Amino acid sequence: MTDTVRIVEVGARDGLQNEKTLIPAAAKIELIDRLSATGLRSIEATSFVSPKWVPQLADAAEVYVGIAKHPGVRYPVLVPNEQGYERARAVGVDEIAVFTAASEAFNRRNINAGIEESLQRFEPVMARAKADGVAVRGYVSTVLGCPYQGDVPVADVVRVARALHAMGCYEVSLGDTIGVGTPSKAAAMLRAVAGEVPMTALAVHFHDTYGQALANILGCLEAGVRVVDAAVSGTGGCPYAKGASGNVASEDVVYMLQGMGIDTGIDLDALSATGRWLAQLLGRDTGSKFTRARSGAE
Repeated sequence: MTDTVRIVEVGARDGLQNEKTLIPAAAKIELIDRLSATGLRSIEATSFVSPKWVPQLADAAEVYVGIAKHPGVRYPVLVPNEQGYERARAVGVDEIAVFTAASEAFNRRNINAGIEESLQRFEPVMARAKADGVAVRGYVSTVLGCPYQGDVPVADVVRVARALHAMGCYEVSLGDTIGVGTPSKAAAMLRAVAGEVPMTALAVHFHDTYGQALANILGCLEAGVRVVDAAVSGTGGCPYAKGASGNVASEDVVYMLQGMGIDTGIDLDALSATGRWLAQLLGRDTGSKFTRARSGAE
């Protein structure tokens, strides 16, 4: 293995978007500023989706403007359409993310559009991003299972990932939205996609519903991936996926990687302290096993 893995921190967006209690913009800004100080190089900041659908992120513009932009750190934001793109650009966003699913049924329930229709919606956004010099990351969800249709054919995952990459996404993140994957299935799916999209343009995104996230990440690292999405304190979930727990905790991923001799450039103690702070803000225990173990030993 090469000795470097990039963590894409998604806690401030994917982690917080389903929280029922509205979190003040000032707290979100503090969270991102704390994360910026840990050595992370990619921190997803927010989402310019309709406030009607995601009230928690109605303050996207305020949050993006308020965060301290550290040199060398990327702060991508999610945009669902041209309107979201325009709102993001109005506050100086220079990297966006677009999202679809490998499951037709999930797409219908989630964004009220089929896979092909969702891809067509991105075309004007991609064209404008290219003209504006804005980098675009792509997400493919339900790559290992769907709460509505069950199994998702690997061929569908490959097709959607290939389409996003061909449209101009510099990186495509493959997400196990409901956390049903196991290591061999995860690695096989990744290898299949890597047959059509360069491995250097792929990332993995695992939820820990069945406690398989770290094992799945390891399987995918062995298959060659070098970019991993994770959320500080293990926040997150999916409102459309019954029983789907949070994302894998960034702290636990970094602990595993450091133990394997793989560099992330992240200060694990600072990251753990940030996760502990966030858990207190949300009024619950941290989802990081590393932080829990350290807290118990102190």
